[in-house]
Amino acid sequence: AGHGGEDGGAVSQTGTVESQVNLAVAQRLDLILGLFGADVVMLRTEDISLHDPEAQTLREKKRSDLQNRAAQIEAVPNATVISIHQNTYSGSTQYHGAQVFYADEASSLGLAQHTQELLRLALDPENRRQAARLPNTVYLMTHITCRAILVECGFLSNPEEDALLQTGSYQTKIAAALACAYLSDSENDSEGEGTLESQDSLL
Repeated sequence: AGHGGEDGGAVSQTGTVESQVNLAVAQRLDLILGLFGADVVMLRTEDISLHDPEAQTLREKKRSDLQNRAAQIEAVPNATVISIHQNTYSGSTQYHGAQVFYADEASSLGLAQHTQELLRLALDPENRRQAARLPNTVYLMTHITCRAILVECGFLSNPEEDALLQTGSYQTKIAAALACAYLSDSENDSEGEGTLESQDSLL
C-alpha cells in the first residue's frame, strides 16, 4: 500500500486520503490471495510511514520510508511487487480509469499488460489506458530487482471515481482483478520464474 502516515499522498475534494484507500485495497487483496495459498507480505498494515525513528522532516521521512520498503522487498527471494496507489490530476476532473505502470520491461511488462486488461474488464470496459513505463525518478521501482508493477487504481480528482474508490464493494472489485492477474500470470508463467507456491507477493 503506497504512502502512509504523514505522507498521505493525494487528497480528493471530499477529503479522501490516498494512503487510506491504498491500504483498504491492499488488505482486500491480501485476503483474496490468502484464500489461494499465496504467501503475501504486507509492507504496512496500518496508515503509518515506514521511516526510521531518526528521520525528522517530511522529506527525510519519505526518503527513509522508500529506502526501507526497497530493503524489505529485496530481502524476499523471487518476489512480485504490487504497489497500490490512487491517481490525481489538478487541471481537470474529467480524467478517470485505472492504469498500470512498470519499470523493468524484461521482468514486468507482461504482468503489467495482463493486469491492465483485467482491470479494464472488471472496472471499466471503456478504459483505453495502456500499461506504461515509469520514469526513472520513481525511487522504489528503480531500486528493486524483482518483478514489480505500480497500479493507479483510479483518479481521486474525478468526483464519480472518488466516490467509487471510497466504497468497500469497489475496493473489493479492484482487489479481485489484481488477484486474478497475479494468480493467472503466475500459473501460466513461461519464463520459469517459479510456481505460485514459491512466489511471494508484496503489497
